[in-house]
Amino acid sequence: MAERSLRGTNLSTLSLETEDNIAFSERQIVRYVCAQGHVSELPFSVEADVPGLWECGTCGAEAQLQDGPEPERKPVKPVRTHWDMLLERRSIPELEELLQERLTLLRASRGEKPRRKRSA
Repeated sequence: MAERSLRGTNLSTLSLETEDNIAFSERQIVRYVCAQGHVSELPFSVEADVPGLWECGTCGAEAQLQDGPEPERKPVKPVRTHWDMLLERRSIPELEELLQERLTLLRASRGEKPRRKRSA
């Protein structure tokens, strides 16, 4: 390495190691197809466990192993929003009461007169 000059090389993208005396593992080309028909071909080692699903390189959708078994799909939890978590801790009447308390404090800090409750 000392006999070579690093001047003018792009060290971030180029490797200065040679491929001499390296035995590469045997490879297989695996094809994945997404719902839109895009085909992605990826090299895997023959010894590797090939996943049944892969992200499509074109559209980002879920691609399935071509001519492979149907992959097991894990159940997906529904997304819990802030509102859902709040309703686990408080009821609607409690939330309305808290809202009125906070509005009263806010109006008092602004120097506004208290409002009378509207009759329903």
